[in-house]
Amino acid sequence: MIGRRRLTVLLTTLTVLAVVTGCGSLQAEQPPARTSPAVVEKARIKVGVLPVVDVAPLHIAIKNGYFRNEGLEVETVTVQGGAAAIPSLIKGGLDITFGNWVSFIAAQSDGTAKDVGGLKLISDAYQAKPGMFLILVKGNGPIRTMQDLVGKTIAINTLNNISELTTKAVLEANNIDPKRVTLKAMPMPDMEAAIERNVVDAGFMSEPFITKAQRNSGQLAIIDAASGPTDGIPIAGYGTTAKFAQESPNTVAAFQRAMAKGQRDASDRATVQALLPDYAGVDRDTAKLVHLGQFPISLDPTRLQRVATLMKTYGLLGADLDVEPMLVRGAEK
Repeated sequence: MIGRRRLTVLLTTLTVLAVVTGCGSLQAEQPPARTSPAVVEKARIKVGVLPVVDVAPLHIAIKNGYFRNEGLEVETVTVQGGAAAIPSLIKGGLDITFGNWVSFIAAQSDGTAKDVGGLKLISDAYQAKPGMFLILVKGNGPIRTMQDLVGKTIAINTLNNISELTTKAVLEANNIDPKRVTLKAMPMPDMEAAIERNVVDAGFMSEPFITKAQRNSGQLAIIDAASGPTDGIPIAGYGTTAKFAQESPNTVAAFQRAMAKGQRDASDRATVQALLPDYAGVDRDTAKLVHLGQFPISLDPTRLQRVATLMKTYGLLGADLDVEPMLVRGAEK
């Protein structure tokens, strides 16, 4: 009887030791705990923005502390458009800027940023959906069809950008020679009044300016510029110089992680709508009516290559350009 008890105790002890030893082995095989993100090289960064829906995710990321959690403080600087912001980016007045893909690709192609190693694209921002890229005219004016635009002037926020590309593409798709229409650079907030005063005949607008012009002045949309050949076209994102990306890789990675979270949150319309009165200067009733596009959470070279291809087709790019080497990816988590 005593022998059996001793045997039972011995077997129990061996079993416990085996379990403990096994646990130790399992723990030893576990991957090391994830380390904290590397310290950013530049904690306070200047980011160029426009007062448009497209940049809602950045404002969401600021409000929700996503940048702060990454060790970044973002100072926003209002710019007229991507083409206008790139010179400031190159000179160091901005660290990162929001801009349309056309302006970034054009500047890379023509060597504008060669002294800073070229341009790098670091975060997607916005992709077209129907109703969010419209050309508007006076509600009681003479223009009622696309053909009526021949010989007329259309305001766009800057030349050589996404507005010019999509305008030319959709005009040509409707058998209108783009050369028979004049494009005039003008800040988007000024377009509604310029149309009403007959300074220009039409204006290429995005939200919230579309809804404001329709509600305030009764202006009418005669072209959806994100249709036909430009349906679902990628619109804009954030870029920096290769010099900044090389000297501040941790800063760029931190920016990407915070932006990915902001882009994700922007899929909730209510979240975007609540912020528009604060940074876009629209009243809450107008904010309820704006058309929203898509907010991608990662950079896709295939999608962005479509922009470069259309640019070559419609004369905004002199030669083919491979977009993928411009992308900085890997931290959008």
